[in-house]
Amino acid sequence: MKKFLKPISYLTITLVIVASIFLYVMREDIQELSYTGDIRSHYPVATFAGGCFWCSERDFEKTTGVIEAVSGYAGGDTEAPTYQAVASGSTNYREAVQVYYNPDVVTFDQLLDVYWRHINPTDDSGQFSDRGYQYTTAIYYTNNEERSIILDSKRLLETTYELGSPVVTEILPLTTFYSAEDYHQDYAKNNTNHYNRYRTGSGRNQYITNTWGEGLIHAQHLALDPPAELTPQEPSCTGYRCYVPLTFQEITEKLSPIAYDVTQKDGTERPFDNPYWDNKEDGIYVDIVSGEPLFSSVDKYVSGTGWPSFVKPITEEFIDLQVDHKLGYPRVEVRSKLANSHVGHIFPDGPAEYGGQRWCMNSAAMEFIPKDQLEAKGYGEYLSSFN
Repeated sequence: MKKFLKPISYLTITLVIVASIFLYVMREDIQELSYTGDIRSHYPVATFAGGCFWCSERDFEKTTGVIEAVSGYAGGDTEAPTYQAVASGSTNYREAVQVYYNPDVVTFDQLLDVYWRHINPTDDSGQFSDRGYQYTTAIYYTNNEERSIILDSKRLLETTYELGSPVVTEILPLTTFYSAEDYHQDYAKNNTNHYNRYRTGSGRNQYITNTWGEGLIHAQHLALDPPAELTPQEPSCTGYRCYVPLTFQEITEKLSPIAYDVTQKDGTERPFDNPYWDNKEDGIYVDIVSGEPLFSSVDKYVSGTGWPSFVKPITEEFIDLQVDHKLGYPRVEVRSKLANSHVGHIFPDGPAEYGGQRWCMNSAAMEFIPKDQLEAKGYGEYLSSFN
């Protein structure tokens, strides 16, 4: 019996090893296919033409919140264009990328900021060393909301920066997009040396550095239009001070561009790139428009998300909760009651011992008042919470 079992055991072990290797390889393939499928079915996509798609793909994939960027050809009217045909200029396609992104991390208008800062928007004949229509710039939209955001962003670019020439980037409805050949995908990763030589030799890096500066810090999206509604409200008073909402003119004069975008246009700042996400100082956080007290450092915790997070507000008196369907599913939005500022959202993944809620806020929507300044600035009633 032992002599019979021994070869069987060796055979079994061999089969298990072979099967395990096979299943592991198959699992990787299946996971890759499933992941790609999830990207295309569960995330929004934005389409940009910025000259060489190797560079555009790489620039977007380095952006936090971008799931994947796919190189391809956009805007033409022939079926299944090839690289040779597009590069020759014999089609009406542009080299472009489709960017799949997580809107909870990076917004469409923030992707526009990334785009502007990696192209020359004043060149109507191509981009850098690549010449011809196929390398000219364009942003493609799929609905009127996207078109409006793009127009705002372009107008802002024109009025904020001295570019020397008009912005000529076209804004067009997306009609067609074909993925480029496999060897063009992830080109920067798979052909690093050639990519780096091309990018430097084309003049792209030099232009970006000279125009936008070292570091390529993403521009904050600047909203231009006034809020759709700005209903005057009566001031609300406590024993220490009154909270008076600002007029639209006062708002535009007081707020930074990112603060305006967040509070008045329901924008979202970049995670880990805001002043309060890791602030550990004692004090309270007030609405940046009206001064309404919103949150206390006593209730702040490190969530790991890159935004200031709290387990609860300092008081519900100045909090207004609304249902937000902007992403296609309901979320609980937090607004200040008096100023009607967008501040953030509530998520059900907070510390269980404190009720399980994560009040995820934007630093740009708040002003921090240190503990030792509370009395002087009219918030003395909250000093007792730090004793």
